[in-house]
Amino acid sequence: MDKKTRHPKKQMCFLKPDELLALLRAAKAHGAREHAMLLVAYSHGLRASEVCGLKLSDLDVRAQAVKVSRLKGSLSGVQPMHVHRGEPLLDEVKVLRAYIAERVEDGSGYLFLSQKGGAISRQHFHTLFQTLAEAAGIPEEKRHPHVLKHSIASHLIGENVNLAIVQQKLGHRSISSTMAYVGISGEQVAEACDGALLRAFGR
Repeated sequence: MDKKTRHPKKQMCFLKPDELLALLRAAKAHGAREHAMLLVAYSHGLRASEVCGLKLSDLDVRAQAVKVSRLKGSLSGVQPMHVHRGEPLLDEVKVLRAYIAERVEDGSGYLFLSQKGGAISRQHFHTLFQTLAEAAGIPEEKRHPHVLKHSIASHLIGENVNLAIVQQKLGHRSISSTMAYVGISGEQVAEACDGALLRAFGR
């Protein structure tokens, strides 16, 4: 037995749907900015630095679209905002409109502003996320912003969204990166394939 067998790769952490909603409730209770930041990060699979770097000009509420500028070699582009008619906490258009309505212009051009003006820092975002996650009762190992990117990927895969669509959503250049990111297990692959073959052969 080699080392890889003895020490399997640790599964990526992600929020269950009820945990995500609890986190968004805590964020909304804290403020419109906090709710908008976390929802945008989740909806578009953004890293902390990418959320903090968003400009007001990247947002087109009328067209319901946001320009996503990714780091670390990931693909950038324009993505539609999410309109969720069943759960208001997930309605990106309404949440962003609520935040913009109370946002005080400081001339910096950044979308999410700090209390002192200018872009909120990555470190502040981390601290804020940990505070909100704790208030929402999120397990300690999941109290980091990157869990939101893992979560959107896992939720989409869990609903059988095509991997190519998830790849585009996360800005991955390679489909192999998407498969590794969402942490698909051998058991999940086997179950999905077995079910598909049974349906294909009419059993």
